[in-house]
Amino acid sequence: MNQNNDTIKSKKWKHLSEKERYAIEALFKSDHNARQIAQSLNRDRRTIQREIKRGMVIKVTENPYVSRNPKVPDYLEKIVYSARKGQQRADKMKLLKGRGLKIGKDKKLLHYLETCIADNKFSPDAAIGQIKELGLQFPVMICTKTVYNMIDRGDFSRLTNKDLPVKRNKTKRKYKKISKIAKNNIKGRSIEQRSEQINKRQEKGHWEMDLVIGKGRCCLQVMTERVTRKELIFKIPDKKQESIKKNIDMLEMKYKDEFKEIFKSITMDNGTEFLDQEGLETSCLKEGEKRTTCYYAHPYSSWERGSNENANKLIRRFIPKGADISKYSDIQIKQVENWINNYPRRMFGYKTANQMYT
Repeated sequence: MNQNNDTIKSKKWKHLSEKERYAIEALFKSDHNARQIAQSLNRDRRTIQREIKRGMVIKVTENPYVSRNPKVPDYLEKIVYSARKGQQRADKMKLLKGRGLKIGKDKKLLHYLETCIADNKFSPDAAIGQIKELGLQFPVMICTKTVYNMIDRGDFSRLTNKDLPVKRNKTKRKYKKISKIAKNNIKGRSIEQRSEQINKRQEKGHWEMDLVIGKGRCCLQVMTERVTRKELIFKIPDKKQESIKKNIDMLEMKYKDEFKEIFKSITMDNGTEFLDQEGLETSCLKEGEKRTTCYYAHPYSSWERGSNENANKLIRRFIPKGADISKYSDIQIKQVENWINNYPRRMFGYKTANQMYT
């Protein structure tokens, strides 16, 4: 029994043969679906689905009903699978792959990439970059573009475009603005008053702050350090000013006198939740003493907090839009924070935010 299982498994990931492609064409023409074809050929259903998609052509035939009804078109178009096209594409990809590329034999590299991208939610570029940063050695070394090409071709056993953070859907979805602009926050210190030292990211200790909203009242208070992209994420019960100030107070109580040096400034948007500038800036340990400086971005100008926005996209890999944040434990939120802070970044030569912050 074990021998049979091993035989099936070994056949599962072999490239389709020309004979199999013509069998697919015949079965597809007979109205068999991908699952039925896969069972007939002892193949994985996803392999058949990808092959059918790649070999699709439009077949044009004369319309037999033209003489009976002059309003109908002269020709009929039908989408069919062409074994010839599928084989031509396979032959072309084999030539493009070249003799020098033998990654298929490097099981350790394949496994490493699948683990990084499918399991650890890395981008292909981050996965390749980490190999270079950590000095890992594999018999074959490839570039980021090659990884994307391999995913497109279906070379991985458990890695597809659906596992990629960006490429899975090229159509941009539109979301309505949730935060309300504080009309009475005209006295808030404008981002235009920030120094060039802050704007050019020449000094650590300047942060951007935002809220990640989900289903229900519970949300995430997110802080991103502008130079290193160090991330702090807190789950708060609601987006009231008191809840946000409470977290800043907690940070001051944790770091005490070091707070001023760690959090020199905080830039946020003009949402009503950030309206309490005085409360955010004033120390909770030393009465009347200033602990940080707040700046407010222009309304509807999220690019002025670009580091924040990019960090929020990373969070969404784990907590999708519309999710009920209250369902996530503090431990899970901390795991997301740790993942972001240990994510290899191209801008830092694939070092992490934690490495840059220390």
